[in-house]
Amino acid sequence: MEILVPGSTGPAVADVRAVLHGLGLLQPEPTAAAAPDVFDDATSLAVRHFQQVRGLSVDGRVGEETYRALTVARWSLGDRVLRFDPDRPMRGDDVAVLQERLLELGYDAGRADGILGSETEAGLRAFQRDYGLAVDGTCGPGTMRALKQLGRRVTGGRPQLLRQSANLVDSGPHLIGRVIVIDPGHGGQDTGYTAGETTEADLVFDLASRFVGRLAAAGATVSLTRGRRGGPAMAERTAFANDARADLFVSLHMEAHDSRHARGVASYYYGTGSGASSTVGEEFANLLRREVIARTGMLDCGSHAKTWDLLRLTRMPAIRIDCGYLSHPVDRLLLLDARLRSTIASAVLAAVQRLFLPADADPPTGTYQLRTPA
Repeated sequence: MEILVPGSTGPAVADVRAVLHGLGLLQPEPTAAAAPDVFDDATSLAVRHFQQVRGLSVDGRVGEETYRALTVARWSLGDRVLRFDPDRPMRGDDVAVLQERLLELGYDAGRADGILGSETEAGLRAFQRDYGLAVDGTCGPGTMRALKQLGRRVTGGRPQLLRQSANLVDSGPHLIGRVIVIDPGHGGQDTGYTAGETTEADLVFDLASRFVGRLAAAGATVSLTRGRRGGPAMAERTAFANDARADLFVSLHMEAHDSRHARGVASYYYGTGSGASSTVGEEFANLLRREVIARTGMLDCGSHAKTWDLLRLTRMPAIRIDCGYLSHPVDRLLLLDARLRSTIASAVLAAVQRLFLPADADPPTGTYQLRTPA
């Protein structure tokens, strides 16, 4: 779709403004003469607010991801009947609220990602069975009334998140048999930022290649989402990781920005405005970021919860790390140095191993060296 920016006009802008009005983020036009199909400064500000709340990249523009988020934001629980369709899964805020409600009541409805999949249907059927409703996996008026009448039953954490953390502990500290998918960002015609003759796509692929062999030597099964020349779509990358039944998903990027002050390392995990939705993902994002900072001395830009499709559609702990800004002269010099990329690779290796170590055996940040089997 065409990216909508300040100054854009037309039916798509009017549609975006209507959604923002409905969400209370944009005030009604003061006069009938005001144009409802113009992307003005107030619209850009409202879009920025929406992006911030939804865990999207905040740029005040409406691209494909923001437009999709605005589309699903139209729906509130009760606006329509919800049912599982394997060919065209229903998406929307109403689905997310249903998932949240089922999780609060103690039913495993999967991740509260706003997509009505088979896990959500199974949780809904279990709820209907327990409360004497028609077990049809459809959230209609009767099921809706029952959900509203019941209070929260589970305390101390959601079953799915507790299960995820427990599985991590129970699986042991070794890497043997772990399935790890590494996603070098960009690729193909999408080269990312260009620094001289070197592209971001080339640099992150080189970075991924530096630790794939070492992870494999430690017993892990490691796969890349693309080759040196490939450029799969986002949906293909997440589907690849899901089909591989990966234990971890790591997406590697280097950033760029118009601001001359933008520099440093940041990591991202799946999370919503109501709190972290991936406890293991958050832990891993923090571990990896701290390891990179400790070993390279680069600026620490923190870890952040995001609802990006790359993190939302993967069914395992998934993180993205931005290893620095190629647009910043200091970061660029560092990232173009093969020795620093090897240091970052060592940091990734250490963070992966530390994630599976028990707390009493976890070494201080920046000190762990991965030992491979003899």
